[in-house]
Amino acid sequence: MIKIFQLLRVRVFVLLAFSSLVFINQCGPFSAKSHDQPAPAVIAATSQEISTDARFDSHIAELKKRLPSKEFTVITQPPFVVIGDEPATVVNEHAVTTIKWAVDRLKQDFFTKDPKYILDIWLFKDAVSYQKHTRILFGEEPTTPYGYYSSTLKALIMNIGTGGGTLVHEIVHPFMEANFPACPPWFNEGLGSLYEQCGDVNGHIYGFSNWRLPGLQQAIKQGNTSSFKNLTAMDSNAFYSDGKGINYSESRYLCYYLQEKGLLVKFYQEFQTHQKEDPSGYKSLQKVLGTSNMDVFQKRWAKYVLALKQDFELRPL
Repeated sequence: MIKIFQLLRVRVFVLLAFSSLVFINQCGPFSAKSHDQPAPAVIAATSQEISTDARFDSHIAELKKRLPSKEFTVITQPPFVVIGDEPATVVNEHAVTTIKWAVDRLKQDFFTKDPKYILDIWLFKDAVSYQKHTRILFGEEPTTPYGYYSSTLKALIMNIGTGGGTLVHEIVHPFMEANFPACPPWFNEGLGSLYEQCGDVNGHIYGFSNWRLPGLQQAIKQGNTSSFKNLTAMDSNAFYSDGKGINYSESRYLCYYLQEKGLLVKFYQEFQTHQKEDPSGYKSLQKVLGTSNMDVFQKRWAKYVLALKQDFELRPL
């Protein structure tokens, strides 16, 4: 059920739907200010190329040689190039109200550097297009129905039919790679997952409770979550081997808690500054939370999470 209510100066449109166990995560449209931004350059597959930078000129010229069909539209939205097989106006809407919106706010609160390379964001209109074109363009089968970021391919490859939330999640990763390359998986995925369901609160990006909550609440009740000391210490193999996604959910709602207490940006800054002596972020977490007894804190956090509900704040188009 979708619930409409007001919180501070929130203007958000979010949608969560279930279809064949595929979640639709949405971030946008956002505050009215996002629509006041100049539209990026739109390039149809057969039109004259328009770009704002010589690097984009060269990149797009090569990219257009690879377009699978004339259905695709190419849009410059630095530091990305956006390619989609929906109508040009729809692709442009994704570029402005999701990609630009998210990039502007992520850079405002967290990131000072753009990714080193121009990255492509491929927005395929539905599951059929996503699976077909991932095979054609990249020679691989997607392992998720939503989308993913590949640093090797320098691309974000998305089934945009499942919503814009996964897109915002994946945008976090190349920015984290550029600004905090030693970031451990728990915080990289925790911050990305936080913005799967997001909106604008007073000009800042803000994560809302989402579909990961019920599974986490069940895991807490069953005692199946990790201690924060163990969670933060996990390497990639340990973190991603969790087939139930509990590590993702626990990381997300730890970030959510920090956000709700006004500590998330402070934690990021503290962790990034002291990462060499605190590679997991555990000590930085203790410092920002103002506690040395993390067992007591985790019990308080668990109680907090169990009281949360999946309420979404909405702003209709």
